Amino acid sequence: GISLLLIVLTTSYRQTIFAYPGGGGAYIVARDNLGELPAQTAGAALLTDYILTVAVSISSGVAQITSAFPTLYPYRVEIAVGLIVFMTIVNLRGVKESSTAFAVPTYFFLGMALLLLIVGAFRWVTGTLEPITGVEMVANAVSPLTLFLVLRAFSSGCTALTGVEAISNGITAFKEPRSRNAANTMLAMSGILMTLFIGITLLARAVHAQPSEVETVISQIGRAVYGNGTFYLLTLISTTLILIMAANTSFADFPRLAALHAGDGFLPRQLTFRGSRLVFSWGVVMLAGIASLLVILFQASVSALIPLYAIGVFLSFTLSQSGMVVRWHKVSRMQPGEEVEVHGSIMRYDPQWRWKQIVNGIGAIMTFVVMIVFAVTKFRDGAWIVIVLTPSLVWFFFRIHHHYKAVAADLSLAGENRMIGARPLRTIVLIDNLHAASIRAINFAMSLGQPWTAVHVSIDSDRTADLERKWAMRMGETPLVVLASPYRSLTEPLITYVQEIRQEAPDAYIHVILGGLTTESFWQQGLHRNSTMVFRMAFRHLEGVAITNVPYQLHHLPHAMVADRH
Repeated sequence: GISLLLIVLTTSYRQTIFAYPGGGGAYIVARDNLGELPAQTAGAALLTDYILTVAVSISSGVAQITSAFPTLYPYRVEIAVGLIVFMTIVNLRGVKESSTAFAVPTYFFLGMALLLLIVGAFRWVTGTLEPITGVEMVANAVSPLTLFLVLRAFSSGCTALTGVEAISNGITAFKEPRSRNAANTMLAMSGILMTLFIGITLLARAVHAQPSEVETVISQIGRAVYGNGTFYLLTLISTTLILIMAANTSFADFPRLAALHAGDGFLPRQLTFRGSRLVFSWGVVMLAGIASLLVILFQASVSALIPLYAIGVFLSFTLSQSGMVVRWHKVSRMQPGEEVEVHGSIMRYDPQWRWKQIVNGIGAIMTFVVMIVFAVTKFRDGAWIVIVLTPSLVWFFFRIHHHYKAVAADLSLAGENRMIGARPLRTIVLIDNLHAASIRAINFAMSLGQPWTAVHVSIDSDRTADLERKWAMRMGETPLVVLASPYRSLTEPLITYVQEIRQEAPDAYIHVILGGLTTESFWQQGLHRNSTMVFRMAFRHLEGVAITNVPYQLHHLPHAMVADRH
């Protein structure tokens, strides 16, 4: 059943790849053919599964390591988080370096996996393959054979199919002709996956492998086929590396999909920014952070993470295939030779549209059934979390989208008669104490060529009296406005003062100038009060108020401290 589903998925997704040569993941297909709500649902499901792919793949890779070296089992969480950090650093360096670093492990794994199947099959046929013993099984691993148990096993096996979506999402990473190369890659991947899945399943039955938290099934098969020697270790090493490769797929696709969402206004726009290595740095960091949190929360337990894993991706399968069914319906209404551009994808008449619609329709039905099976059989194991999380994320996406639309409407000049021209300016220089930094702020205000007012917020009467004495000596007749603050608040008296000015001159801009200290080291900066951010937050809701920070650089502080000792 799982092999049949893989064949259907491969066939239907090859059609998606050729229909969307610029990248045809579930999000794009659903957006173009089903509308925003299905698109955001598919996107939420995929983003969740990319995060879970990292958590599950890395946890499973660590499980291979701890199978070979059981003494490392208590440190599995630390190892997993360390691997995620390593993946983050590699991917932040850029796609080219990342692809180079992860090219060889793929062939290494394929070679070791095929060798395991060949040697295992030979020993099985010759009768020298002994069942494995001494494996600590997970709780409730043995149950009466029921329809529910069969469905549960089927759903667990379907987890192996979740990588199909990644290729259609990452078409732009292929060389030209992209669609053909991506389609051939998917075909090769499906053939390899089917071979490995069937072979490992048969070998697992032959050696009586059992689900265990302490030792993985691959480790049990390798131990039965090779013993505890070199080839056993090489098999586990290659499996660990390919699982890191699986996580690397998410590091490529999660930032790209998040950037698509952000570009459409459904996620923060910062996710569209590329770093110095032309990668979506914020997406990479977000993925690593959430995946690490999941690993810590679930203690790097694969059996605990797996139930969360596949519902979302099969939901995205269903929406993607349903979107393609709708697309072929649109194609059927076109004339031969007619072409229409939809979001950068060219939709053209295809005489084989009916056959392709049937293939995608079968794919949609099958993946929908699998999703329901997952939801039912894995509900108590944690699938309910994804069932609740996905609509919550969709709601969150639309909240962000509505915010961006409201901002765009508020900033729009359409229908507005906003005149460009100078307006009156009232400048305030905030004085805490009279020293070199405040003198620099005063000099800056005077250089603007506008009238200015010095203002001091009094929270300590003794300090205020000392300031007034210094001010009279240094500044002469220049007035100093002192605002009383009986509740020792820096911001409230100043806000009241600014509001009074606004009432006197509603059209005037208020320019608040602050002096500030800047040190050469981070720890020294933390020793000084940073009032700029406090005032920015206090004035953020007042229209027509601008704040300027005039920094005073403190140089050679360590040398000054040495001089003071002498």
